[in-house]
Amino acid sequence: MTLRVTNTLTGEREAFEPADPDSVLLYYCGLTTSDPAHLGHARGWVHVDVMHRWLEWLGYDVRHVENFTDVNEKIVARVGEDGANEAEVARSYVADTIADMRSLNLLRADVYPRVSEHVPEIVDLVERLLERGYAYEANGSVYFDVSAFEEYGKLSNQDVDELDAQGDADEHGEKRDPADFALWKADGVAPGDIADHQHEDAAPAEEACTTAQTWNSPWGEGRPGWHIECSAMSTTHLDDTIDIHVGGQDLVFPHHENEIAQSEAATGQPFARYWLHVGLLETKDEKMSSSLGNFSTVAEFVGEHGTNVARTLLLSTAYRGRATYSTETVREASERWDRLDGGYRRAVEAADGVDAHTKAADDTLRAAVAETREEFETAMNDDFNTRAALAALLELAGAVNAHVDDHDAYDYVGLRRAVETFEEFGEGVLGLSFAGDTEGEVRVAQELADLVLSVREREREAGNYERADELRDELEALGVTVEDTDDGPVARF
Repeated sequence: MTLRVTNTLTGEREAFEPADPDSVLLYYCGLTTSDPAHLGHARGWVHVDVMHRWLEWLGYDVRHVENFTDVNEKIVARVGEDGANEAEVARSYVADTIADMRSLNLLRADVYPRVSEHVPEIVDLVERLLERGYAYEANGSVYFDVSAFEEYGKLSNQDVDELDAQGDADEHGEKRDPADFALWKADGVAPGDIADHQHEDAAPAEEACTTAQTWNSPWGEGRPGWHIECSAMSTTHLDDTIDIHVGGQDLVFPHHENEIAQSEAATGQPFARYWLHVGLLETKDEKMSSSLGNFSTVAEFVGEHGTNVARTLLLSTAYRGRATYSTETVREASERWDRLDGGYRRAVEAADGVDAHTKAADDTLRAAVAETREEFETAMNDDFNTRAALAALLELAGAVNAHVDDHDAYDYVGLRRAVETFEEFGEGVLGLSFAGDTEGEVRVAQELADLVLSVREREREAGNYERADELRDELEALGVTVEDTDDGPVARF
């Protein structure tokens, strides 16, 4: 069965045909590193991860790129709270985000480009747009002229003559049209740019803005506009035309619309063949958002519930569908995971036990395995329908339980096929881990190590240096390295 995907650009369910029949170029709009990553971000990550896994299962060589936006006014707003300057704040949140990604068992992207290291490519792209007549300079800033790109609005189905103004209010006076958007912003960040994003613990706005990063350009000192970043990083690490561009539904306009305009105006080539958009995760009838403060961070959720429940929760709704985060949906996800894990473990124990026989054949079990495989493949080829794929594996768990409950002599071949199906599809495609969810164990180990370090510090403060050294040596004998830093001791596993 051919993979079919829903292409936002056409509004149609289409057969997937990459430019190269053997490989797929996949780009995902990553995180602006100004707040802890929450489950809304994780929903996109996990679904893109499963897309990556399924494309590889189909035999494609997948080149996967996901960016970090580490230059942004929201990051400047965190100065004094999470770092001494914009770069430090971004670096801190990038580190946390990478840890969150690892905790969710995501396949690693080929590269995670950052805006701050791609300014030369951004400047080159802006210069190309100026040369081709799609952009203009005004007082050291550069703007894209939406009227010059005839197909502007084709992704979001908007009429350029009816568009609202884009960008900050202080830009409107120097733009030819309010709908034009910034490619390069003159100077740095002004206090008014961050006023709505600051927390109480942040540095004063004027002080924070002095730490904002700026770069030299042909138009003077300044910073990249938001939209141009993804175009530069995508074309740098993939190609002028990519196969799949994925992002949240809230990015269709203006971000992705502007990506298309500036990329295609600069290269003369289609930017992306297929645009896939992940639905928002909602809580209390509004999207989960850092700005709304209605979020559960990835670290908090995985620490409490584990990786498998997190992935089961996020995959229980197909990527385009409306997903809800609530006590009830978390409970349902936990129950689903328990059923899957229980079915897998029961299949393993029965297949590896003395009651599993070579000549014991249960046609019902074997048919259930074959049906599960067919239904799973059909679901994944139907626009990556993870909800239906999970349902197929849950049916297999039920079939395994029924077989073990109803038979004294177990069908070894049928059980082995069931185990292989759980591992191939549940682990290999959905990214679950039937080997055990160790996140909680790691957290407890870290807490115990921190407790020992606190005791060691008290011993040192009391002058008991010999005992303090003994505690350090005992930790290191267990594989825990103690590093004394200016901020106190740190345990590294």
